[in-house]
Amino acid sequence: MNLLLTGVTVGDAPGRAVHVVDGAVAWVGPAIDAPRADRTWDGGGALLTPAFVDAHVHATATGLALTGLALHGADSLRSALAAVAAHVAAHPTGTVLGTGWDETVWPEGRALTRHDLDAVVGDRPAYLARVDVHSATVSTALLDRIPGITELPGFAADGQLRLDAHHAARQVAYGSVDPAQRAAAQRATLDAAADLGIGCVHEMAGPEVSSAEDLAGLLQLARATPGPQVLGWWGELAERGGLDVVAELGLAGAGGDLFCDGAFGSHTAALSAPYTDRPDTSGALRFETAQVVEHVRACTAAGVQAGFHVIGDAAVDQVLAAVAQVAEQLGRDAVRACRHRLEHVEMVSPDAVDTMRALGMVASVQPAFDAAWGGDAGMYAERLGVERALACNPLADLSDGMVAIALGSDAPVTPLDPWGGVHAAVDHRTPGAGLRPFDAYDAATHGGWYAARTEHPDGPLAVGAPAHLALWATDLTLSGVLAQRARPACAGLLVAGDVVRGAP
Repeated sequence: MNLLLTGVTVGDAPGRAVHVVDGAVAWVGPAIDAPRADRTWDGGGALLTPAFVDAHVHATATGLALTGLALHGADSLRSALAAVAAHVAAHPTGTVLGTGWDETVWPEGRALTRHDLDAVVGDRPAYLARVDVHSATVSTALLDRIPGITELPGFAADGQLRLDAHHAARQVAYGSVDPAQRAAAQRATLDAAADLGIGCVHEMAGPEVSSAEDLAGLLQLARATPGPQVLGWWGELAERGGLDVVAELGLAGAGGDLFCDGAFGSHTAALSAPYTDRPDTSGALRFETAQVVEHVRACTAAGVQAGFHVIGDAAVDQVLAAVAQVAEQLGRDAVRACRHRLEHVEMVSPDAVDTMRALGMVASVQPAFDAAWGGDAGMYAERLGVERALACNPLADLSDGMVAIALGSDAPVTPLDPWGGVHAAVDHRTPGAGLRPFDAYDAATHGGWYAARTEHPDGPLAVGAPAHLALWATDLTLSGVLAQRARPACAGLLVAGDVVRGAP
């Protein structure tokens, strides 16, 4: 395809044009000097930018929330149960799947129990994930489908499941989704991403969050239909066959949601000191350090990117110690070439930042977490105490420490919302902890490609770079959008030069 996008503002420069040939940027400059093209798209003064990359997504779960039972807006236990009852009435068969409830904002002061759930779902299996998706409440009927669940760590008789019990319940619950429902959910996610100017999503799959079949279906769907690109990661240790799945499906890495710990809201993130509101626990590490070392070693030897879900400081330190050990064995250059990733990395000390930089690691972060739960009076302060809460998500320290950063949503934990993520990264709840506006924007665009080891060396708008471009319905420059915290609507999207949204 030979397409000229003309009459657009590129960055802060109005009256520009971008020539796209065979899926790549062929020329950028003043519209008056633009080359001839087979087709012309008059942008009418719209802002043109690189498309966004969401560096951490769960497409099927996000689509099920978009098309089904989402409880993010429930402001009480009573309203959550009313939403469940309405969903059950509208969908009289199948497993009840929902996500997004957050008891920390409910006046009842407690979470859902299976007895609450049984009262509205009856004898149907039901799985309702907490907003952080690291614990859930399930119905009695679902518990009855899981042999031996009462013996697993994290089981509770009231149906509030954590740790291994939660992973087992999630596997059974999402295993009940039929192929047609799964494909419809994935399509809903990709459509929503395209509507928001997202040209690529990083799918964080694994045996505890989805399945290899789910991931393979998503990759096939993305290749077969116009829309955002999907890059896949598989979160399973090499000793358990994780690298085999990476090779079989041609994935970007062996990691992502390889759960080294859990989340603050569910008291499962691994901390070096106990939780403030539950001094009986410091969370839990899920692997022995030797297992993490072996995974990093196997990935590095194969030239494959490893990635780890780490939220608490104990989990962060465990993984960094493992990567450092492999660097001593195989050489620092081999480790740096892999750009091993830390997902979330919310509690990270200055020494840990230095280690990440030295080892060439990537911080895949979700600024919406801080916007939702950070500050001196949020859920993090309740769980961790104010001092530790205010130190969470130190984005400025990571940036100033020269650690590569990629922004994502972790949808469905927080919504697909790229401009919102950029603005949340800037307007951090802890003064001085946020990113500079252009650094945040860069982390939401170029940062995602860098994190996937597929960036163009001269940047996403350089000649020769893949034409992943978004048009925005605004007369503001990029500086103006960032300064005013604007959220312009996406008026057009190109992915590898193909028009996904808008009409030239």
